[in-house]
Amino acid sequence: MTIASIISERGDNIYTAKVSDTVSQVAAQLADKRIGALPIVEGGTVMGIFSERDLVYGVARLGASFLNEKVADVMTKPAINVDSNTKVLSALSLMTKRRIRHLPVVDDHKLVGFVSIGDLVKFRIDKIESEAAAMRDYIQAV
Repeated sequence: MTIASIISERGDNIYTAKVSDTVSQVAAQLADKRIGALPIVEGGTVMGIFSERDLVYGVARLGASFLNEKVADVMTKPAINVDSNTKVLSALSLMTKRRIRHLPVVDDHKLVGFVSIGDLVKFRIDKIESEAAAMRDYIQAV
């Protein structure tokens, strides 16, 4: 299965932030949407990612003044991304190796989705449970 399977189930509502936003604005959006990260986008192109980790590290380093910084100056960049044809297991492996929890999904240089490690793990668990149920049904039918 590919990342396309995951993003097609959710629709196309992708939360993003702009490079001109302040850390305070992006932090408010993270809190409001109850999410852990946002892709930072300019003209449909992913410029970077800003996550809860970035927020914590910045506040620890600079204190409250960090909230006034432009997100473009403090985001994680370049963003590590995948395309919609990437296999779920490959994306999970990439996230584990790079120690990241979010991946922009980019096709033809445009953001088409955004997945978290939780999205991918849930997808894998659902698939394994479905396969186990099918196997139980098969065994009981024999």
